[in-house]
Amino acid sequence: MINLLPPELKQGYKYARLNRRLLRWIVAFMAAIAGVAVITVGGMLLMQSSIHAYKVKIASAQSQLASQNLIGVEAQVSTISNNLKLMVQVLSKEILFSKLLTQLGTITPSNVELTSLSISQSESAIEITAQSSDYNAATQLQANLASPTNQIFSKADLVSVTCASGTQQIANPNYPCAIDIRAEFTNNNPFLFINAGGQKAGS
Repeated sequence: MINLLPPELKQGYKYARLNRRLLRWIVAFMAAIAGVAVITVGGMLLMQSSIHAYKVKIASAQSQLASQNLIGVEAQVSTISNNLKLMVQVLSKEILFSKLLTQLGTITPSNVELTSLSISQSESAIEITAQSSDYNAATQLQANLASPTNQIFSKADLVSVTCASGTQQIANPNYPCAIDIRAEFTNNNPFLFINAGGQKAGS
C-alpha cells in the first residue's frame, strides 16, 4: 500500500503520536505524585492520632496516681523512714545505767571512790570524777577504764589528778586525791541499749 499523504500531514501524525505518549507519562507521573502525597498525609494523620491516644493514656494514668494519693503515701513513707533513723540514732546512744554502774563498781580499785558521772549523749563520752588514797590509785583507775577487756570504753584520758598536802583542809582524809577522767564508749559497748537488744536477739 502506497502512502500518498503529504509529508506535512505525515509529520503531524508523528508528532501527535509523540504527544499522546508524552501525555501518558505526564499523567502517570502526576498519579505517582498524588499517591505519594496521599501516603504522606495518611502517615501524618496516623501519627497525630497515635500522639493524641498516648496523651490521653498519660493523662488517665496521672489522674489515677493522683486519685490514689501517691504523693501523700511517698511523704508518709519518707517521714516513717526519717523517724526510724532518728530512733536508731537515739537508741544507739541510750545507756543502760544500772548495768553500767555495776560494771564501773567492779573495775574501780578498792582505794578509789567515785563521786560523780556526767554522760554526754551527743559525743558518746562520760566525765568521771573520783577520789583516791594516792596518785597510783588514780592511774590504776584510768588503766582499768581504758582496758579493752572491760568492754566499756575505747579510751580513757586522765584529765587531772590533784592530791592535797598535809596542811590543806581535806573533806575525806582517806581520799586526798581528786581525779578527773574523760572516757569514750566503744561502738560495741554491751551497756548501750541498742547493743544489748541485739545480743538478746542473737542469743
